[in-house]
Amino acid sequence: MKNLRRDFERFCYRHRSKGISNLMLYIALGTAIMYVFMLIDPSYALYRTLCFDRSAILHGQIWRLFTYIFIPYSSNILLLAISMYFYYVIGRSIEGQWGPFRFNLFYLSGVLITDLAALLLGVNATTGSLNLSLLLAFATLFPENRVLLFFIIPIKMKYLAWFYFAVTILDLIRLDFFPIFALLNYFLFFGSDILRILPDFLQPKRQPGKPFGSFGKKQEKPNPNWAKDYRSKSGEAPYRHKCTVCGRTDTEYPNLEFRYCSKCNGYYCYCIDHINNHAHIQ
Repeated sequence: MKNLRRDFERFCYRHRSKGISNLMLYIALGTAIMYVFMLIDPSYALYRTLCFDRSAILHGQIWRLFTYIFIPYSSNILLLAISMYFYYVIGRSIEGQWGPFRFNLFYLSGVLITDLAALLLGVNATTGSLNLSLLLAFATLFPENRVLLFFIIPIKMKYLAWFYFAVTILDLIRLDFFPIFALLNYFLFFGSDILRILPDFLQPKRQPGKPFGSFGKKQEKPNPNWAKDYRSKSGEAPYRHKCTVCGRTDTEYPNLEFRYCSKCNGYYCYCIDHINNHAHIQ
């Protein structure tokens, strides 16, 4: 699994610039256009054509598996505008951290998992679960960032994540399993990185200063001068540092900075582009 995640990280990095850039802007604009059509058309003809309908999908109207993401999730224009802006901002932040390609994969897999869950459970698919995945992704990448709750109360993103996890647990107690299916996308992309937003009492026990998963195991420190006197057949010195994600070395890129991650289980090296943007190895 560790190697699979590492290969996935490298694959996403190699194709980082591909995909739909600024995806959340197009989704927000599509939602706004849909809201206008719902205002000027009291019959809601376009809404009935694009909304998620399990029976219609099973009869061949497969476009409904994707078009429901443009259905407004509130009839209150002020609340809708605030929500669209909020999710646009956090979506842009995630895309800036990952690149368009990985963010597109994240959103698309969220749509597909939501579709599958709605079809299996016989419930209506909405963008609520997708937006929840976006919020949790942002909280995991930027747990210390603050937002103004009700435009007044500053609150860290990781605390909002705790609240939504608590709501999901309550839904499970009420035998509502749809939220768990909807969150599979989040767990799929983040794995053990969710430890970053868990409360301290739920964190794995480890010695102070040790990375997650070490549990007191003695870690050997790397020797930074291991290649000092060695030369390859061409006379070129081998690398001293190599990024675990993209594979770039200090020999190929002498001006590139490299760091070792304290949260990975072991001493794994990352370039400056990936030291804060990688799946921690446990």
